[in-house]
Amino acid sequence: MELIIFTILGFGFLLGLKHALEADHVVAVSTIISQTKNFKKSLVLGASWGIGHTITLFILGIFVLVFKLNIPEKFSLGFELLVGFILIVLGIEILYKQFIRKEHEHTHKNSSKHNHNHKSFLLGLLHGLAGSGALMLLVITSINSITQGLIFILIFGFGSILGMVLVSGLIATPIIFTPKADKIERIIQIITSFLSILIGIILITNILPNLL
Repeated sequence: MELIIFTILGFGFLLGLKHALEADHVVAVSTIISQTKNFKKSLVLGASWGIGHTITLFILGIFVLVFKLNIPEKFSLGFELLVGFILIVLGIEILYKQFIRKEHEHTHKNSSKHNHNHKSFLLGLLHGLAGSGALMLLVITSINSITQGLIFILIFGFGSILGMVLVSGLIATPIIFTPKADKIERIIQIITSFLSILIGIILITNILPNLL
């Protein structure tokens, strides 16, 4: 019995790790990290996303485990649609700063530390309501113990936090530790902005027909 429990919890960790590496999650956080020139702050931004994501899933998990609430498919699809629009906005925001309001960058850098952490945290909260996080909620419905179910969510959350911290480190490394970091930062920002817009459009076009 203990082996089965540990297997389920191990699966939860791997599922959380994989969940953090989904394209829309990586791109959303990348758009924020690409504007940060500090390695530790980049890791904090990734962790902020994972913490926000875990909080949402933990609250939803309580409703599923304690109150036997069924989460409708259109609920998560609706939030995933919202994520698509936010990805487009994030991408446009970076392009706007790069090509239209370049002179605003100095002021932005001096006042954005707090806002970036909040933005990453709020994105995590939103992502917890969308996408394959719903798969995690389906898994816990097969767990009889409320305590074990909540532990499963926390381990899933730890996996997602670790995964996003690793991704954040990988994204921040070329920006901070390579020669001509400013040029690389600009290139990465432009690439992530176009990817953010593209993935946002793909999400919207794929999900919208299922909601109509």
